[in-house]
Amino acid sequence: MEYILSPSVLAADFGRMEEQVNSVREAGCKYLHLDVMDGVFVPSISFGMPVISSLRKYGKDLVFDVHLMIVHPKRYIKEFVDCGADIITFHLEACDDEEEIFETIRLIKSFGIEAGVTIKPGTPVSAVKPFLPEIRQFLIMSVEPGFGGQSFMPEAYDRLREARKMIEDSGCSVDLEVDGGVKESNFDAILEAGANVIVAGTAVFRGNIEKNASFFTKKLAIFSNKL
Repeated sequence: MEYILSPSVLAADFGRMEEQVNSVREAGCKYLHLDVMDGVFVPSISFGMPVISSLRKYGKDLVFDVHLMIVHPKRYIKEFVDCGADIITFHLEACDDEEEIFETIRLIKSFGIEAGVTIKPGTPVSAVKPFLPEIRQFLIMSVEPGFGGQSFMPEAYDRLREARKMIEDSGCSVDLEVDGGVKESNFDAILEAGANVIVAGTAVFRGNIEKNASFFTKKLAIFSNKL
């Protein structure tokens, strides 16, 4: 299992994206997390396909980890693939039923990229169980989706442990990602709870970006070597 930092550009300075993407790359990051919000599924509006396409100029060698917080995401999968997504993760709650969820997963995979699913803090972890054989990534939200800079919800630790056990019991090869409120003080506990893909926005992009990102990537390497 690989341990990965996925810096969230929602917290970046969009006027300095080339410089900031280069900083996280220099710190050893392989992923870039891109939060797409539609103002319907969540209250905020962030950015869409044109911004992701533009970022590709600076992040050609990075895995674009696209997190869709939009209703009925199946409508736009091809467009997000075309603009550079490598992994597309969408919310179960954004679909009407299980059939729509499966259709969306299979559509994502039909373009040769990885599919992931995510849930809000109030949705049971067990809701993802039927989809584990079809996905590459399961994202646990440790804040309510829609805004950056929120505090990590302590109940997310138990949800991560539950999700890790569910993945291991299934025998599926699925990355467990966490998003929301990650910082230096809770990083070890998050890893111990079972996450192996860590999204960090404010903790990376506020202050010295390369130094901040290096702290997390070095911690991930140390944790991985302990296993």
